[in-house]
Amino acid sequence: MARYLFTTWEGGGHVQPLFLVARDLQDRGHTVLILSDVCNDVDAAALGLTFRPWTTAPSQTGKRREDDRLKDHEADNPLEVIQRLIDLVMAGPALAYARDTLAVVDAFKPNAIVSQELLLGVMAAAEARALPLALFAANIWSLPTLSRFPPFGAGMLPATSDEEHAMHAMVTQMSRGLFQIGLPALNAARAELGLSPLNDLFAQLDTAHSILIATSRAFDFAPDLLPVPFAYAGPYLADPVWAEPAAVPPGDAPLVLVSFSSLYQAQEATLKTVIAAVGRLPVRGLVTTGPTLDPIEFPAPDNVSVVRSAPHQALLDQTAVFVTHAGHGSTLRPLMAGVPILCLPMGRDQHDNAARVVARQAGLRLAPDASVEAIAAAITDLLENDSYRQAANVLGAAIRIDQANRSAAALLEDLVA
Repeated sequence: MARYLFTTWEGGGHVQPLFLVARDLQDRGHTVLILSDVCNDVDAAALGLTFRPWTTAPSQTGKRREDDRLKDHEADNPLEVIQRLIDLVMAGPALAYARDTLAVVDAFKPNAIVSQELLLGVMAAAEARALPLALFAANIWSLPTLSRFPPFGAGMLPATSDEEHAMHAMVTQMSRGLFQIGLPALNAARAELGLSPLNDLFAQLDTAHSILIATSRAFDFAPDLLPVPFAYAGPYLADPVWAEPAAVPPGDAPLVLVSFSSLYQAQEATLKTVIAAVGRLPVRGLVTTGPTLDPIEFPAPDNVSVVRSAPHQALLDQTAVFVTHAGHGSTLRPLMAGVPILCLPMGRDQHDNAARVVARQAGLRLAPDASVEAIAAAITDLLENDSYRQAANVLGAAIRIDQANRSAAALLEDLVA
C-alpha cells in the first residue's frame, strides 16, 4: 500500500472532487493526507480524511464573501484576473507552498504527491524531492497549454476552419505569454530549493507524471485530442458537506431549481433578476444562495423559496429546469439527471461549460445582466420545448457512464506502481 499527499487551496468547486479521490484511495487501503486551507478541514473530516493546514502558505479560514482570496469579480479585465491568480496562488506564494509541502513530506514520507493544477510551489517541492507527481483538475483544463483545444475563458467552440485554428492558436499563445509575469517569482522559489531556473512558467507542469482531468469525456470538446500525460478520470461530484434539507414550495407546478457559485462573484443582482423572472411564471422556484450570501438579502414572491443550501441530488429528479452560473459541478449534475439548463456564466470556467451545454442543445445561455423578461422567456422555452430535455438526457447518460467508470484512484496507483 502507498502513501499519498494531496494538496489544494480553497477555490470553491475544485476542493471536494480532489477529496473524493483521496477517499477512494483510502478505501482501497492506501494512506492519504490532505494539505489545504484551514476552512477545508470540515470537508476532509466529513469524508474521514486526515487533514493538515498550510502554515506559512496562504490559508483561508472561512468561506464567506469577505474571506475570498482572489476577489476576481473586482477585476476590470482578463489580464488583472491572471495577475491576481499569479500573485496570490500560482507564483507569488510558491516558495511558501513549497516549504510547507516539504515539511509535510519529510514527516509523512509520501510515495507520491497529488496537487491541484495551479500550485506551482507544490510541483517544485515534488521536483526537489524527486517524488512522483500527479496534477488534478476538477473541471475542463483551464491553462493555455493545449493548442488543439478552444482557448479557455471565452466560451469558444472548436475550430472548424484553418482561419479559426490560427485564431485559436494566436489567442492561446497570447494567454500563455501573459502568465509569464509570474516566472521571476517562480524561479526565485526554485533557486531557494536548489532547482535550476525555467524559461517558461508552464515548464513547471512538465514535472508531472500524470495530469488527471476530472470531467466527462462526453462533456468535453475533442476528447480524443487530449495528449499524454493528460487523462480523463471522470467526474467526481456530490452534495457539499454544508448542504442541509430544504422544503420545496408546495404544489404540482414544474420545479425550477436555481443555484449560483459557492464562491462570491458579485452575483446578487443576477440572482435577484432570476428570482423576479421565476416569480412571474407558473412554476415553483427553489433558490440556493450558497455560503457566501444570506437568503434574507433576497425577498421572493410566494412561489419561490430562497434558502442557503439544499441537497441538489435529492431534488434534481423533481426538477424541470436548472438555472445556474454554469460552474462545472452545477452543470454536470443536472445534465446527469436529464435536466435542461439555463446558463448565466459570470467568469472562470463558466463560459466554456455553457458553450458545451449549448453546443449539445441541452440548454440555453444568457448574459448575467439579462433582463427579467429574457430570463423568463428562456425558462419558458426550456419548459415547453422537450428537445432540450431529450438532449440533456442523451448527454447526461454519457456523463453517467463516465462517472461510473471514473478512474483517478487506479491512475494514481499506476503512478507509484
